[in-house]
Amino acid sequence: MDLAKHIGSLLIIGFPGPTLEREMEICRDIAEHGLGGVILFNRCLHTPSQPANVISFKQLKELCTSLQHLADETLLIGVDQEGGMVRRLRPEAGFADICSARRMGAETGHTTLTREQAESTAAMLAALGINCNFAPVVDLDTNPSNPVIGAIERSFSEDPAVVARHAAAWIEAHRSRGVLSCVKHFPGHGSSTADSHLGFVDISDTWKRYELEPYRLLLQESSVDMVMSGHLFNRHLDPDHPATLSSIIIDGLLRTELGFDGVVVSDDLQMKAISDHYSFAESVCRSLAAGVDMLVFGNNLDYDPDICPRAINAIEAGINRGILSEARLHAALDRVKRLKQRLVNDHD
Repeated sequence: MDLAKHIGSLLIIGFPGPTLEREMEICRDIAEHGLGGVILFNRCLHTPSQPANVISFKQLKELCTSLQHLADETLLIGVDQEGGMVRRLRPEAGFADICSARRMGAETGHTTLTREQAESTAAMLAALGINCNFAPVVDLDTNPSNPVIGAIERSFSEDPAVVARHAAAWIEAHRSRGVLSCVKHFPGHGSSTADSHLGFVDISDTWKRYELEPYRLLLQESSVDMVMSGHLFNRHLDPDHPATLSSIIIDGLLRTELGFDGVVVSDDLQMKAISDHYSFAESVCRSLAAGVDMLVFGNNLDYDPDICPRAINAIEAGINRGILSEARLHAALDRVKRLKQRLVNDHD
């Protein structure tokens, strides 16, 4: 296998604009570099005056169709559609209203509302041609004032069993429509006091091992399509690196101890928790070496039109320098291939 031709399939990249033009870099990345996936946004944070990807149902469906037609193999088209505060497809643009995870999880004895909301969400995504939802959040609501989880109602509950039960219902509804789900943010963002979008997040003094319990319960039921790593530093787990860049946490804790052999996807590597502390090349190579399979560059906090070829070059250089093994890359490629084959089979 010529690895250089396949490295692009390990990347998920965002781009501005509601339509595709032939000269756009994202078109080049899909057609020439074999880009593995895209992530869609409803706002351009780097240039607020510029239109993002989401305007209307008809426009977005046409965009997703155009993106998929560019790809030789199935393209992951992903979005953060959790419900509540975090939803890129919003009612003001004509999309279904989805309530927050906290409201869904308030029904602790059953998952009726969660199933209804998840089925509505999955049906909408499938109709648009979006095949990957970066949800549900399985972080525990242990710190209600947490600015990025508790304070904006992204967690189902502080009870791991309740979180796992509602997450399983969410995932099942998406699977029935052929849409992948992604549980996040491993090993647990619920107890944090800061936002990893904005800078370094240390959970060493707040994180507890029972924050792993939703993952353990879901993995026992084979209810996990993908796991997203959080850019979370815990010196008790790894004294040197945050989870996304830690082989102790990804390869050791998630893969070996918990037994997950599916696709691990990074949170956005342009978030300040990573970009302020590691060079581009180091973050790319360290995350892959740690056991992450697909790297996300939202290209939304900052925009780099050439981030795809830059990442591919960094990965090739990492292999040549011996800091990233070909075996590790082959393992990632195999996992991504299996995941995409499931999409094809579900669609058939």
